[in-house]
Amino acid sequence: MELVDYLPVAVMLVLATVFVGASLIVSKMFSPHRPTPEKLAPYECGIIAEGEPSTRFPIQFYMVAMLFVVFDVEIIFLFAWASRFTDLGWFGIAAMAIFTFFVIETLIYVWKRGALDWNVPGRRRYLPGAVGGRIG
Repeated sequence: MELVDYLPVAVMLVLATVFVGASLIVSKMFSPHRPTPEKLAPYECGIIAEGEPSTRFPIQFYMVAMLFVVFDVEIIFLFAWASRFTDLGWFGIAAMAIFTFFVIETLIYVWKRGALDWNVPGRRRYLPGAVGGRIG
């Protein structure tokens, strides 16, 4: 492939960028801007917020969400491999075995580190006699 083969992609990228920019500018110029207290109030699920939430989401919530995204992307790689399984032969099987080993190793690591454990009081570092995360 030569560089000229990528010209249609570059043209579409420029056209998409121009379209997005023009759409934002035109909508800003012609849209009515009449803020009212009702429009500026936070709204969620039909319930008007009466104050700040009493508790924050625990860090485990975000850890599980990030791990879900990571493992979900890794499944996409498995799907791509499975769709070309016959073409890749033994090299593909070996590569996917190594990949799967690292995925499982990562899961075991985050499991042992407690990223999936939501039972905070039952964690080892909170037990009596635990010093710095270690018992002893």
